[in-house]
Amino acid sequence: MSAPVVIAVGLLGGAGAVARFLVDGAVSLRLGRGFPFGILAVNLSGTFVLGLLAGVALGGDAYRLLAAGLLGAYTTFSTWVFDSHLLGEEGRRDLALVNLAASLVLGLGAVWLGRELGLALSG
Repeated sequence: MSAPVVIAVGLLGGAGAVARFLVDGAVSLRLGRGFPFGILAVNLSGTFVLGLLAGVALGGDAYRLLAAGLLGAYTTFSTWVFDSHLLGEEGRRDLALVNLAASLVLGLGAVWLGRELGLALSG
């Protein structure tokens, strides 16, 4: 991988992290902070776009830049698990389990839908 690609991955990673912050904040402001809807929205939109990239068979440096750089920083496994942990610590174990299960199931659905759309667009 060339130095310009590495630098671009870093820059897109920064943009992805900022986008995550903005989307999470906007969704949480609208729906409240009682449940981590913002991170759920971030992760579902990120998995959808990742599926779309796979469906259109994007490869090479373009895939590295968008999948690893932008989407890798945009989506967040650690915040999802941490939010679930906090819900459990607050005695809201039912919501913690909902968050874990919904993210997994809906995330798989989102990546599948994105891939199917990508296949249709490229086919």
